[in-house]
Amino acid sequence: MPADTETREARRRELVALVRRERITSQTTLARRLAARGHLATQSSISRDLRDLGIAKIAGRYTLPGELGAASADALAALAPFLVAVRPAGPHLTVLLTTAGAAQTVAIGIDRAGWTELVGSVAGDDTIFLATRNARDQGRLAARLRQLAAGEGA
Repeated sequence: MPADTETREARRRELVALVRRERITSQTTLARRLAARGHLATQSSISRDLRDLGIAKIAGRYTLPGELGAASADALAALAPFLVAVRPAGPHLTVLLTTAGAAQTVAIGIDRAGWTELVGSVAGDDTIFLATRNARDQGRLAARLRQLAAGEGA
């Protein structure tokens, strides 16, 4: 394995350990913690590592994929302020509008919720496409999302 790959993999192992152990709320903090452990990294490298490892910022802190299991009610409730509108788009697609820059974080939270109605999601900057198997599942999903947006949980 080339040295740069070994360095990246070692940094990523430490990054995962830090996120698992500590409440990390920013990439700057993560860069400082990694540097203290001998892993110098640029913000862009850390951002790429987080994306590649599936680590997302939910409820103000970085979380590992599967760390929340089925997303907790608190984690889902933390997403409510970012929801702007829920719009059906045909029998299998729901469009969820979010505040600017929040779509990917919201989509990860929804994906982790494990809702059976949801087949998959695609997130942009402020828009999420949510796919369902049929119109009935779409109705259930839209109802959950409206409840969540209203601060009533899901």
